[in-house]
Amino acid sequence: MRMTIPDRPGRSIANKAPIRMNAIRVLLVEDESRLRDMLLRAVSDMGFEAHGVASAEAAVRAMNERPAEIVLLDLNLPGMGGMDLFGVIRKSHPQTQVIVLTGFGGLEAAQRAIHYDAVDFLTKPCALGDLEVSLDRARGRVIRLTAAAHAAEPIEEPATTPMPSAPPQDNSLETMERLHILAVLEKNHGNRTATAAELGISLRKLYYRLGQYQREGLMPQQ
Repeated sequence: MRMTIPDRPGRSIANKAPIRMNAIRVLLVEDESRLRDMLLRAVSDMGFEAHGVASAEAAVRAMNERPAEIVLLDLNLPGMGGMDLFGVIRKSHPQTQVIVLTGFGGLEAAQRAIHYDAVDFLTKPCALGDLEVSLDRARGRVIRLTAAAHAAEPIEEPATTPMPSAPPQDNSLETMERLHILAVLEKNHGNRTATAAELGISLRKLYYRLGQYQREGLMPQQ
């Protein structure tokens, strides 16, 4: 299925959909300007903070100035190749999730992408639905890594006893995963098949998780 991104007369990247607070930042590395602009619109419409560059060298500078949580990476780039850039990102920003998007999908490139733990390896042209599934999968990884990092942070005892306040939020990895699963389920209006596909898990695993949440009283019985 070919990627279909309709042109929108009168709409520029500057007028894209408003960025949500705390939106996950996506860096698109694509040297074809028209495709880059269309993809930036699409990624922004999916709820991400989207920025684009035309070369690997520009991507390195952008990552050093303000790292992105997700990189959407074309492999066929002028100058430094996309797979070499992937290696640089993996060393300098190991938490960044990378989705490979390329017009040629050789076995060697696929093997290196797997070695670098790519979220997905998409061959252009691809369907926007496939891209959105990959981005949601990458977002899930980002959420889980962030939750794990917060859980590992040392807790400092306050100098004085604080006044009673609202109960502390549970930022455990399991809680963040549950919230993400339920959010995707709500987005898909309860469609479990579509939810499992977006999450990148089997339908059996999704049913197991939902049953667990129901037994623990963490979601309403259905």
